[in-house]
Amino acid sequence: MASASGLRGHGVGCFLAVASASALLLPAAPAAAAGGSATGPEGQKLTVSASSGLAAAGETVTVTGSGYNTEKGIYVAFCVDNGAGKTPTPCVGGVDMSGESGASVWVSSNPPSYGEGLAKPYGGSGHKGTFSVSLKVRAKDANTDCTAAGVTCAVITRNDHTRGGDQSQTVRIPVTFGTAGGAGTGTGGASATPSASAPAATGGTGTTGATEASGSGSDGSMASTGSDLALPLGLTAAALVAAGTGTWFWARRRRAGTSPAN
Repeated sequence: MASASGLRGHGVGCFLAVASASALLLPAAPAAAAGGSATGPEGQKLTVSASSGLAAAGETVTVTGSGYNTEKGIYVAFCVDNGAGKTPTPCVGGVDMSGESGASVWVSSNPPSYGEGLAKPYGGSGHKGTFSVSLKVRAKDANTDCTAAGVTCAVITRNDHTRGGDQSQTVRIPVTFGTAGGAGTGTGGASATPSASAPAATGGTGTTGATEASGSGSDGSMASTGSDLALPLGLTAAALVAAGTGTWFWARRRRAGTSPAN
C-alpha cells in the first residue's frame, strides 16, 4: 500500500506538471514596437515613437524634433533614403500639400502666402525650433515599395521646396516592418538602429513638394496584433489546471482515509 507521503508527493508532482504545461500553451504577448532617434548635421535631434516592427498596412507614429532652424521650413515624411548628401525621395504617400492625408507634415514659421494655415509653425525660435507631429507610415504605395530588395526607407526631415538641395536639416531614422509571424522585415536591409544623418550638401537640386505629390493618401488601416488562438488555448490551459487541482485534492482525501502501515 502506498504511504501517505508517497500519495502526497504524487499529487503535488501531478499539479506542478499540469501547471507547467498550461504555461507553455498560453500565447506570448506581442512585442511593442521600439522607437528610434537620430542627430542632424547641425545638432538637430529627431525622435519617432516607433521605428521597428511597424504594421506594413499602415500605422500612425509620433515624430518630434528639436534644434531646428526656424528660418527654414521642413517636411516630416516617410521616404526612400538615397544616401548621404542626397535628398530622401520619393516619399510614400507623396508630400502632402493639402494637409489631409497625414503622409507628411509641413513645418514652417514663415511659409509662402499659399502655405499660411497649411504649414505647422515651429515651437521655439532661432536655431532652437521644435515640433511634434503625427505621421502615417506604411510600407508602400502605388509608386514606392519600402520592402523591396535594395530599398531603404526612413522617417525623415528635410528642408521644404523653398530650399531645394539644402540638406542642412536632413535627418533620418530607418524603419522596419513586421511580418505575419512577428519577425521584423528590413526596409531593403536597413537596421532598426538609427543611422547618422547626412552632412549638409553643397549642391544638387531637390525635388519640390508639388512635383513629388502622388495624390494617394494612406488608408490608415491597422494590422491585427492579437492572436486568434488566445481564447481556445486559454480555455485548454484552464481545464488542465483544474484537472491538476482535482488530482491534488483526491490525493489529500486518500491520505486522510488511509491508516499508516504496520
